[in-house]
Amino acid sequence: MSYRLGLTGSIGMGKSTTAQFFAAQGIPVWDADATVHALYAKGGQATEILAKLCPEVIEDEAVSRPLLRAKIAVDPAFLDLVQAKIHPLVAASRIAFLAQTVAPIVLLDIPLLFETGSDSLCDGIAVVSVPAEIQRKRVLARGQMTEPELELILSRQLPDAEKRARATWVIDTTTLDSAAHAVKQILQDIRQRQTHA
Repeated sequence: MSYRLGLTGSIGMGKSTTAQFFAAQGIPVWDADATVHALYAKGGQATEILAKLCPEVIEDEAVSRPLLRAKIAVDPAFLDLVQAKIHPLVAASRIAFLAQTVAPIVLLDIPLLFETGSDSLCDGIAVVSVPAEIQRKRVLARGQMTEPELELILSRQLPDAEKRARATWVIDTTTLDSAAHAVKQILQDIRQRQTHA
């Protein structure tokens, strides 16, 4: 049975980069965001569902994230409806990954790990974190989101302090070096626990 390490953190905290560090150490990664992207792509299962639910968020036969964000900004309750349809598809992908992957440690990269109750699937949880001002700067520097859109997302995510309080490990991603070092340290900790189990 693999050790299931959950990786989470609020938007702009460096989770995707940290997941890449785990992958570089040979750890199989299941990526919730990548799964959603595939579901939203042309021919994806979620695209078919959302085309029936709300055709105005479809562009070039795929779900347009900017149009979806705009719809949610006007009608926040729509997000709950979308999540109710999409989460079972995402869960099915994760179940298939866990069934097919044979490795001592696997990483479940899930942005809404605590919010969706997925922490119950994990043997340990790593939370990525940086100070709030760095987080805000990173997100707005991408140029894909306005401040009100960022505020809406943050209001629906568990506060960083609460995530850190519930973590087995906290990864400081202020620099790439600090994140990479923390990843190696966590893997060493897990392997030591497995040896002594």
